[in-house]
Amino acid sequence: MIENRFFREIHGNFGFGCMRLPRKDGQVDYVEFCKMADAFIAAGFNYFDTAHGYIGGLSETSIRDCVAKRYDRKKFLLTNKLTAPYFSENKDIRPFFEKQLSLCGVEYFDFYLMHAQDHGNYPKFKKCRAYETAYGFKNEGLIKHFGISFHDKADVLDMILCEHPEIEAVQIQLNYVDYEDPSVEARKVYEVCEKHGKPVIVMEPVKGGSLVNLPAQADEILRSLGGGSNASYALRFAAGFPNIAMVLSGMGNMEQMTDNISAMRDFKPLSKDEAEAVEKVCGIFKNQRLIPCTSCRYCVEENECPKNIRIPDMFSSVNANEAFHNWNTGFYYNNVITGNGHGKASDCIKCGKCEKVCPQHLPIRELLETVAKTFEK
Repeated sequence: MIENRFFREIHGNFGFGCMRLPRKDGQVDYVEFCKMADAFIAAGFNYFDTAHGYIGGLSETSIRDCVAKRYDRKKFLLTNKLTAPYFSENKDIRPFFEKQLSLCGVEYFDFYLMHAQDHGNYPKFKKCRAYETAYGFKNEGLIKHFGISFHDKADVLDMILCEHPEIEAVQIQLNYVDYEDPSVEARKVYEVCEKHGKPVIVMEPVKGGSLVNLPAQADEILRSLGGGSNASYALRFAAGFPNIAMVLSGMGNMEQMTDNISAMRDFKPLSKDEAEAVEKVCGIFKNQRLIPCTSCRYCVEENECPKNIRIPDMFSSVNANEAFHNWNTGFYYNNVITGNGHGKASDCIKCGKCEKVCPQHLPIRELLETVAKTFEK
């Protein structure tokens, strides 16, 4: 195991991802979020993760009101990110960073990441000297640790880490379905981090909930173990590698928080029987034609689809139709397009704005055609 001198201040190996906070009447449910944050900290954990685009900006202000105002700053660690749509040139970066500090109600970030790095947006970060500027914030004491979040192939990560050895940690997507998936290369990406001696922060360990709401056959395999929840096996898989410093979970209610804490407070890696069961579940997923959307909502919240198409919800409807063959999946699709001027899949004008910000690099325009063929008969 690589000695992790950068993360001694982290309590445990479990972090609170604040991209899917509880909602009520279009806003973050502060009562529920406060309960979740209190339970998280009481269980001995202290790492919170956010970004400016999460929940249309509500994630940052919710952390300010529910965490920063209620706890001594030494009680929690906070990660934020520099995201490509919010700067055009170098002079934009500092004002944006200072705005993030204000919105979160803190004087410094414990971790600051270059957000969603891939072959498409890395050149912009490079041209604007974003890495150098953000690292300068560390020299000023405005951030404690500097890193990146990453969504691309292993060779791209290797290039970035060679060009920027000052990177202290890498946040990657890793879960048991994506681990050997050639389109994600989770294993190879993890191995690049090991090669460069960079601690790993895991995002999407339950793949946006896909590894919780499993198809019946897969669900039965895990239930037969007689142990934890579906989510617990996914979290423990991700946390079981030697170079993992932190596994994030984007929890949306107290029930999820309680379940995740039970799996991670007294963490144990998967047993041989559990690992074999997970492998069988992977085989079931490989035999299904599901859209690998994680419902991060970047396509609709950071980029504002001109036709107001609720893309992740539509993909969820198609996946439910494919996985479960329920007669009522069409009703879920109708719910997606009902009210607030939401567009149908067939309303897509193929502008491609959604695809530019998709961390999974999905062919969204093509997939929306599949949605329309499935439900708009």
